[in-house]
Amino acid sequence: MIRLRSIFLRKIWGYKLSDSTRISFSAYLDKTNPNGIEIQDYTLIARGAVILSHDYTRGIRANTKIGKYCLIGTNSIVLPGVTIGDHVVVGAGAVVTKDVESNSIVVGNPAKVIKKINTGAYGKISE
Repeated sequence: MIRLRSIFLRKIWGYKLSDSTRISFSAYLDKTNPNGIEIQDYTLIARGAVILSHDYTRGIRANTKIGKYCLIGTNSIVLPGVTIGDHVVVGAGAVVTKDVESNSIVVGNPAKVIKKINTGAYGKISE
């Protein structure tokens, strides 16, 4: 079932998703600019997360990129134009307003780096 959803999101909507990406059914990926969202290998988008690639009020369409081995936590928001590096964990409820460097945990509103880490598949911390 998960594989079918991934194929549907890539082929029908035009998202740039890796085959190994896992996206919760209740996560929201922006449908106004779907080809502006890129999610790389072994990344997990948790329940209620919102990934945006446009801003109606400012009239922009921007590419939003999430790297490899990341976890985007429950009810977090990634704003348009943000690039999240590889091996990043975005904490639950975080609002990511700026680019996030690789090997980081970010939390809060706006999201701030609290620790340097390394992750395995789907954002599992491996120190």
